[in-house]
Amino acid sequence: MKVLNIGSMNLDYVYSVDHIIQPGETEATGSRNTFLGGKGMNQSVALAKAGVDVYHGGLIGEDGQPFLDACKEHGVKSDFIQKIEGGVTGHTVIQIDKNAQNCILLFGGANQMLTEAYVDEVLSHFSSEDMLLLQNEVNMLPYIVDKAYEKGMQIALNPSPYNEKLDAVDMKKISIFLLNEVEGAQVTGLTDPEEIIAKMKELFPHAKIVLTLGKDGAMYADTEQ
Repeated sequence: MKVLNIGSMNLDYVYSVDHIIQPGETEATGSRNTFLGGKGMNQSVALAKAGVDVYHGGLIGEDGQPFLDACKEHGVKSDFIQKIEGGVTGHTVIQIDKNAQNCILLFGGANQMLTEAYVDEVLSHFSSEDMLLLQNEVNMLPYIVDKAYEKGMQIALNPSPYNEKLDAVDMKKISIFLLNEVEGAQVTGLTDPEEIIAKMKELFPHAKIVLTLGKDGAMYADTEQ
């Protein structure tokens, strides 16, 4: 089984500041560091480190070479990462103050430039024996889910960030939900973990549910347990 992860790649520009800047204010920064992020790339690297045969799919701009280098370093297959000429890689601008509080400005960039043609081409290399992993930081999610479902692929979804874009996704086609307590509450309207699990099983009786609970670990449920 191969895992295809069509997911976000973000360059994180992290600035150290005395305090979070206020409207109309100019503040000098103590330092700037650049990190590779995006929920998609984070999960691909984690899967590769766990020994999974994972292919990352997605788009980068002309400034996105560090992601190709990272894939090579960590064992993520980058065959389906495409670079857009003249495009800009998704990125964040992050302020972190002396008390470790932060604020984040996100620009989707190339992450929001997927096309039907690109999705069709990537999925043509996978079959019903493979798994698709998704998060909500790229565009075309409803189309990707529909086409992968037609191929009989297992589809795992991390519905984060949870927003109105997910309303267009046919959640009945999801095989595995990977979500935390906040996202569980957003999907079900409930806050107690046991109740969230029960409601998720009611809404999606054929899906596997992984509910993460921070320091308290995680809960799992499927049709039999």
